[in-house]
Amino acid sequence: MRIASVRAALAVVALAATAALAQAPAPQTVRLRGVIEKVDGNTLTAKSDKGDELKINLADKMLVVGVVKASLNDIKEGDFIGSGAMPQPDGTQKAIEVHIFAESMRGTGEGFRPWDGAPNSTMTNGTVGTTVTGVDGPVVTVKYKDGDKKVLVTPATIIVTYKKSAASDLKAGQKIFVAAAKKLDDGTLEAPNVAYGDVGVWR
Repeated sequence: MRIASVRAALAVVALAATAALAQAPAPQTVRLRGVIEKVDGNTLTAKSDKGDELKINLADKMLVVGVVKASLNDIKEGDFIGSGAMPQPDGTQKAIEVHIFAESMRGTGEGFRPWDGAPNSTMTNGTVGTTVTGVDGPVVTVKYKDGDKKVLVTPATIIVTYKKSAASDLKAGQKIFVAAAKKLDDGTLEAPNVAYGDVGVWR
């Protein structure tokens, strides 16, 4: 009876611990844009685009990519892209930026949602489908799990792609973007990935 009681008590404790973990809020994540001021081991000190001082801890096995300029010809059917855009009266999205993701980044932020790069703008991340010629430029179909959007790419659209890099490539003075930094209890931030470069980072 005593052994059974102990086992029952342990089971209750385990269930309570599981329930507590299930109820614990997920770590808050934030999007970061800034300029690196200092690199100290696995910690970056940066100033955000809003003027805030940031302390960013680089996570183990983090993904670091350099952002480099690309062209319309680099957008191929089957590519996974992200497009920050402005909604148009005809339902299309007029691209401000198009990011051609590396294959290792396929699935990043897939879907359609508001974007913080410009007032009332949107972000569409998905796979490139058909492209048709429009009056103002090619219209690319971007497919994601729940649907698709038509994205108009104009001569003014910033087009970039990514090259795989390493944490050792991060230097003071570089512009950086972190899509989903975890905000830790001590006020510091943990970055699972960092993009750096002079184009397509600040938006």
